[in-house]
Amino acid sequence: MRKIITLLLFLLVYSGYSQTKEIDSLFIQLAYEESDTLKVETSLKLIQKLYDISEYDRALKYIFESEKLSSSMNYTHGIAETTYYKSLIYANKNDYINAVTGYAKSKALYTDLKDTLGVAKVNNSIGLIEIKRGNYAKGLQYSLSAIKELEKRNLKPELCSAYSNLAKAYYSIHAKDKALEFYLKALQLQTELHKKPEIIESNSRLAELFSAKKEYRKSIEYYETVIKMVGNSNDSIKGNVLPKLGGEYLKFNDYEAATKYLLEGLSLNRKSNNKLGLVISLNNLGELNYNQKKLILAENQLYEAGTLAKSINNKTELLKYYKLMKAIDSTKRKFDRAFTWQREYYNLKNSIDDNNAFKDSLSNSSLELNPDFDNIIEKTDNTTLLKETKIEDDEKLNRFQLIFYALLGALAIVSTFLILIYLKRNNSIKYTQELEEKNIKIELQNKAFQEQTKHLENVNNVKDKLFSIISHDLKDSLSSINGFIDLLKDGSLSRDEFDNLIPELSENANNASLLLFNLLNWSKSQMHSLEPKPTLFDVQEVFEDKIKLIEQRLDSKGIDLIDHSLRDFVYADRSMFEIVIQNLLANAVKFCKNGDSITISNHISNGSCIISIADTGIGISKENIEKLFKNNSFTTIGTKNEKGTGLGLSICKELVELNNGKIWVESNLNVGSTFYVQLPKSK
Repeated sequence: MRKIITLLLFLLVYSGYSQTKEIDSLFIQLAYEESDTLKVETSLKLIQKLYDISEYDRALKYIFESEKLSSSMNYTHGIAETTYYKSLIYANKNDYINAVTGYAKSKALYTDLKDTLGVAKVNNSIGLIEIKRGNYAKGLQYSLSAIKELEKRNLKPELCSAYSNLAKAYYSIHAKDKALEFYLKALQLQTELHKKPEIIESNSRLAELFSAKKEYRKSIEYYETVIKMVGNSNDSIKGNVLPKLGGEYLKFNDYEAATKYLLEGLSLNRKSNNKLGLVISLNNLGELNYNQKKLILAENQLYEAGTLAKSINNKTELLKYYKLMKAIDSTKRKFDRAFTWQREYYNLKNSIDDNNAFKDSLSNSSLELNPDFDNIIEKTDNTTLLKETKIEDDEKLNRFQLIFYALLGALAIVSTFLILIYLKRNNSIKYTQELEEKNIKIELQNKAFQEQTKHLENVNNVKDKLFSIISHDLKDSLSSINGFIDLLKDGSLSRDEFDNLIPELSENANNASLLLFNLLNWSKSQMHSLEPKPTLFDVQEVFEDKIKLIEQRLDSKGIDLIDHSLRDFVYADRSMFEIVIQNLLANAVKFCKNGDSITISNHISNGSCIISIADTGIGISKENIEKLFKNNSFTTIGTKNEKGTGLGLSICKELVELNNGKIWVESNLNVGSTFYVQLPKSK
């Protein structure tokens, strides 16, 4: 019998194809082994190598032959090892029934041999199966029992598997600290063993756990590690990771980085139709655009995210969708809809909390190793012993029955009482919830009334200020012009006198025109009716048009204009930009005197266009610089007593910011001033 088995093993050597030099060497060694025990040991080494390279079918051939040989010579260690490897292969093929049966047999043999390492390996493998099947508490106990022996012998491959199993189990029962501990241990060994897929999975889980603990910087580090490792080789993993990475940057209000990762993730997930990745991308993009006040775009993205989240029943992302929709409708003052979203949010949140509470209900003892867990499991599983248990004393049985019926009656009474209490409590909770919902609705309505009242007060103040300016400044300029016209009409002025007064008349007309121009734009901005319509246009063309309007005033005041402007394009609302340039040039002329100069220029900086208008006029004091750009009608008299409303720079600031730009000033008293405007060059 032994010779036949040996011959079969020898033939199997030459029937397979050698994968590595080491496997080839074992094949040759097995063919020439004379001792049966050595044949089994060599075969076991070969089986392990074949298992490691996932050659399961070839490994099974050697397992069956080695098992026969071990059984024929009653070699317990060989039977235990072959049974263990056979179970490992069954587990990898998802044949859990044969795998569990084989593990139980090999564990019993290892126990008889007092082979603590063998028992530890089996417990680790059983733990993996139980964790995969969702029996986390049971799986934890098996994996924890294996750790000590594996650490003692520093068996890195087995330890790597055990740490990974424990991390997954703790993660599944929301034991975040424990999950972190074992994912970090697993990652260290996975790195040493060069297990790239496992390294990627551990980094992803660690990123999620650190995010849950609000340690967002660490979360970003682990997500970025995954992206670097994957590169362009796996769009599926990138599609899952990029939206989450963008979400982490969003928590720091780093909108540029968040936009980059979220848009890339959205594109990848649309290509692969990865609905979960799409939901996360769209939800985070919705939040990003809400934070940037792009409400229409945010609402469209969130609507798609909500539809997808419902289709895949992802409650976490659906909860985020409800929260963001409530925020958008509150901002848009649609409080009835906001209230509906809030109710949906709390209903779903209560459902999720109940589900998490069920998972968290695992006893704390399951998080640590129970020394007697093996005996408890054996007792639980051993139903045959329970069936053979008999009650020896009939009198005890009768007494127990009497006690049982008494307890049953008491239980019925207590149950009835508890049901009544529950119903009463449930009605009370329902009433309280309805009352809270009404209070929330009233609060939202009050808030809306307050905002409306404040808005009306602001509009009324704008109206009063507008009438005040018109009744004083505009009235003075027009009265002066009318006075000149009346004198001319009555013949009170000679031709020479009229010619001398023409520059002053022109100045008054220009002042009135600019004042009216600023008043109209200021009132529009205060009434919230300004909407930019950005296009690409050449700033040099605007300078050329606006310089023509002030040429007469420059000549009359003896001011030199130095034009260093260049042909360059910006992305903004051209009419708004023209208003800004006209105001800044008018201010420069207003505060310059004879012999001063005004210099206009533009240059590119960090992808933006920076326009500057510098003058050598009277300058601005530090105290007055702080008052500029504020909506408080601050103004001073020009070098020829020119008046103003103080609205020009306020309008400039608002128009520039509407076009995603900035405006600022640098000035020294009696030296001059330079106003800067920064605008984007592209959308």
